Amino acid sequence: MEEINFLNIWPSAENSIPICLIPYPSTFTADLRVILVCEYSHSLALVSSVARTYPLYHRQKDFVPMNVVIEVVCMDKDLTGADVSMLTDLAASIRTTARLADTPANELTTDKYVEEAVAIGKKLGCTSLVIKGEELLKKGFGGIYHVGKAGPTPPAFVVLSHEPSGAKDTFALVGKGIVYDCGGMHIKTSNHMLGMKRDMAGSAALLGAFAALVKAKFSESLHLCLCIAENNISPAANKPDDVITLLSGRTVEITNTDAEGRLVLADGVFYARSVLKAKHIINMATLTGSQAYMTGKTHAAVMCSQEESEEKIVSAGLLSGDLVHPMIYAPDMHAIDLYSPVADMNNANWGDVQHLLPPRSAAAALFIGSNIEYGEDVDWIHVDMLAPSHCEGRSTAWGVSLVVASLGKATAVPLLQTLGQ
Repeated sequence: MEEINFLNIWPSAENSIPICLIPYPSTFTADLRVILVCEYSHSLALVSSVARTYPLYHRQKDFVPMNVVIEVVCMDKDLTGADVSMLTDLAASIRTTARLADTPANELTTDKYVEEAVAIGKKLGCTSLVIKGEELLKKGFGGIYHVGKAGPTPPAFVVLSHEPSGAKDTFALVGKGIVYDCGGMHIKTSNHMLGMKRDMAGSAALLGAFAALVKAKFSESLHLCLCIAENNISPAANKPDDVITLLSGRTVEITNTDAEGRLVLADGVFYARSVLKAKHIINMATLTGSQAYMTGKTHAAVMCSQEESEEKIVSAGLLSGDLVHPMIYAPDMHAIDLYSPVADMNNANWGDVQHLLPPRSAAAALFIGSNIEYGEDVDWIHVDMLAPSHCEGRSTAWGVSLVVASLGKATAVPLLQTLGQ
């Protein structure tokens, strides 16, 4: 039962709506009505918070889904019909994102993920491109191909494109879609592998945001690039010391097979800039465990090539509820962290270079950025959201609201137009 989230909007009124606290039900058989009384500008964050609280993925034998009704009362300004439609679509996207991220890899294989993404694109009226398996290697996608070549189903690169008439600018969303990450030859130990079904959460969030923005009639060209693979082990898998070639033409010495996300994203961002001619690129990933030490559990870490974009995405985080905090952007100081004696760069420096340990989340971001000259001629935003992507064994669908709030000014939705003003 997919469509079980409804949004009813009441006009604003002074103290005319009774407020009651409804405890979380002990069973799932009854409907739940959630009443939000808030300021107009807070409605997006609050609706998002409620939507992510009730997940769609369940495999309990006796589970019965319930209808969740959200009633929003804005005390300072009425929500418009366009606002209502957007919030309804946003809630649906958040729940779809969480469903995908919660689905285990024995169900959400790379093939199944491609199928789901293409189906969503078709429903939106978007064009789609799928490059898969050996064709990836033939076309130069060395990052995606080599990460996924040991998986039980083939790696893939999926592009969904929304290109409305009259568009004057081009945006690209590039997501890490690792449906499972065992670490490869550098296999994850102890309990560090548990939850790696959500290593595609960044791509799922961008898929959800893409759908919400297209439904909100995004006025500019918008492309979604999904870098889909499973990082597994076989005789064909990447080995430490291997050297591979990325789509950008750069060669990489594999120093850590568990630093695979930056390899697939490197192909994705280069394609976005060189083929799609995007002037604005947002890449999102559950990229590094170090992110939690840098910005904590509730804030994702962001790296931006432009100061103005950094300020805007931090503001969008506050307004959407998907909080972010900037990390170090210093390519001139940390380029040495990518040094390899045999290739153009390595994919993970463990501190051997000048006996220094680099800021790992920043180094991972710079690895990706190096394939597009660190955003020299594009507005590049990198989002590492590993820690906030999950809570108590469930996906939080983190990132959907952030991207919608960040790019919403290119829609005709009044709420998105006024965020931040």
